[in-house]
Amino acid sequence: MRTLFAALFFLLALEAGAQSYPARSVKIVVPATPGGAIDLIARTLAEKLTPALGQPVVVENKPGAANNLGTDFVAKSAPDGYTLVIVASSHATNKHLYKNLPYDPVKDFEPVVYTHVVPLLLAVNPAVPAKTVPELVAWIKANPDQAIYASSGAGSSLHMAAELFMQMTGTKMHHVPYKGSSAAHPDLLSGRTAMIFDTITAVRGHVKSGTLRGIAVTTLSRSSALPELPTIAESLPGYDAATWGGILAPAGTPKPIVLKLNGAMNAALKQEDVRSRLTGAGVEIQGGTPEHFGEVIKAEVDKWGRIVKAAGIQPE
Repeated sequence: MRTLFAALFFLLALEAGAQSYPARSVKIVVPATPGGAIDLIARTLAEKLTPALGQPVVVENKPGAANNLGTDFVAKSAPDGYTLVIVASSHATNKHLYKNLPYDPVKDFEPVVYTHVVPLLLAVNPAVPAKTVPELVAWIKANPDQAIYASSGAGSSLHMAAELFMQMTGTKMHHVPYKGSSAAHPDLLSGRTAMIFDTITAVRGHVKSGTLRGIAVTTLSRSSALPELPTIAESLPGYDAATWGGILAPAGTPKPIVLKLNGAMNAALKQEDVRSRLTGAGVEIQGGTPEHFGEVIKAEVDKWGRIVKAAGIQPE
């Protein structure tokens, strides 16, 4: 009986807290270092949410362990809406890449809002003669020893995009992982590696200058940042890979709080200065309901689990 009363008291307390939410500052944890896409989006949202919610919304970077450190911190935080996390696409792949992941990417969180997608761009060194996806596939098959691709690290979204490409084209390329995509660029520009799947923001300058050749973008729709480039899917139906992200709260966060945050964040994402700032950085703004973001996460977890298994990538 005491247990029942304690549970009822806890639920009533949560409901009361939801009605007065927020009564103090809200924190968005970025489980990565400053400067990346999720850091930019978190800080842009925080700036708009502070007046909308009537309380300070602050950003705290907690990098480490391939984004797992900060994400786990939020998973184990109180489900009261005061500690949130902005996750990247590694949220879906890490379940399959780490044996002892300390949280479940679906069960331990309440989706709040799907914030963004950042298309990747398949770019090659100009010494590679291919200018289209079919030409590149033919070149890879004819030159397997030269088909060397760079990535920002084993298990990264850049690596996963290449694995999906190989599986769908029946090709095999040599993988050279680096500690971040910027570290991979010198070898790519010099021709020591042949190609890369990288964010448009990271390689757009090289493509515009001609030091790299853009082949296609990895999302189903063309990128607003480089609309002249086709999608891989235009030649390879069904191909879809990108970095993406959104806001999560700890599992058990009351629905009224989730909905209030969702409404405020959707409103912020529609503001013209926010759209200008993010699209200028190569970000495709999303938005939508918590339920939609939850479905996106589940689908991505399942999809990349199949890719990791088929590629024979062993969890660390």
